[in-house]
Amino acid sequence: MKYSPQKEACPLPFSPFKSCTVPRPIGWLSSVSAAGIENIAPYSQWQNLTFGPPMVMFAANRYPDGRRKDTVLNAEETGWFVWNMATYDLRDAVNISAMALAPEENEFDRLDVTREYADNAPVPMVRESPCKFECRYLSTHTQKGGSTTGTVDVVFAQVEKIHIDDRYIRSDGRLDISAIQPIARMGYFDYTVVRETFEMRVPESDSDAQAGLEGRF
Repeated sequence: MKYSPQKEACPLPFSPFKSCTVPRPIGWLSSVSAAGIENIAPYSQWQNLTFGPPMVMFAANRYPDGRRKDTVLNAEETGWFVWNMATYDLRDAVNISAMALAPEENEFDRLDVTREYADNAPVPMVRESPCKFECRYLSTHTQKGGSTTGTVDVVFAQVEKIHIDDRYIRSDGRLDISAIQPIARMGYFDYTVVRETFEMRVPESDSDAQAGLEGRF
């Protein structure tokens, strides 16, 4: 099977596009508006960009009426947001926070999580999340789509502080990802969880390449 999505209707009852680009890390992003309204929502179009300095991005599609997502507006207004790692233990809270609520509603009020606040700005964070990034807003790039929901705001930020729960740091200084059990977005209504990992080293790579891949710089 093959088809051209710009010219042909999808021959399947459900589009395979988002089910092929998997698994996708979840950007469980907390923020606060200039008026002080707290917000938290999951974004499946989230990724790191580079490591020196560490930078990240997330993409937020617009609502059918053209409105932009609260997280985008809050990041632009205040200059900050926080990434909270989404885990299997926190899956219900992640799912509830995906509800489309009015801008004046605080998603945290619906979640069974503990709020704590970032060091750089009064942005709420999920205490139970084992890894968190305090992200300083850099810029927004808007890519116009074929519809209002296809139009996407891509937000770029620099990570200014990293929080790690010491319980998940192994004796060798690496994170115990299997114990953390992060969840990731699949297609349809499906998610997956990391419970098993394996190692591969690139053949004939030099010491600098090995150090970079391993995270030594």
